[in-house]
Amino acid sequence: MRAQAAGRPAAPRRPRFTGRAAILVLVLAVLMVSYASSMRAYLEQRHHLDTLADSIATSEANIAELEREKARWEDPAYVRSQARERFGWVLPGEIGYQVIDEDGKPLGHDDSLTDAAAPSEEDERPEWWQAAWESMEVAGNPEELAQQPEPADRIRVPKRQTR
Repeated sequence: MRAQAAGRPAAPRRPRFTGRAAILVLVLAVLMVSYASSMRAYLEQRHHLDTLADSIATSEANIAELEREKARWEDPAYVRSQARERFGWVLPGEIGYQVIDEDGKPLGHDDSLTDAAAPSEEDERPEWWQAAWESMEVAGNPEELAQQPEPADRIRVPKRQTR
């Protein structure tokens, strides 16, 4: 047997990378590129759909809120309360009061929040319920009474903010 194996010429060794393999790799690369671009377009469209769904949900919530507001305006009691609050109207027999500031101009009711940048002396004072509780604690111990802050002698009107 050795003689036959030695007598036969050795079969040429086949290369690992053949023409068929090259074509297969090229086809797979083209498929990957086409699927990747399609996947990217799909993901962009999903993101766009999610954004639109959020926008629709926000719009529907806004519509529901406006419909509730519209239904409230159909109630005569609500219309009366808004006229009293916004225009200062009073019913016959009632007396209307208007608070004026230090310059004699009427104070408007501004429903916006103010910026509490620096706490004032009044802001550092305890709230009324804290003061009441402290007075209950101090009632049997007069030595602690000397440590209490002085009561306010004047109520200050908030300054009018210019917009």
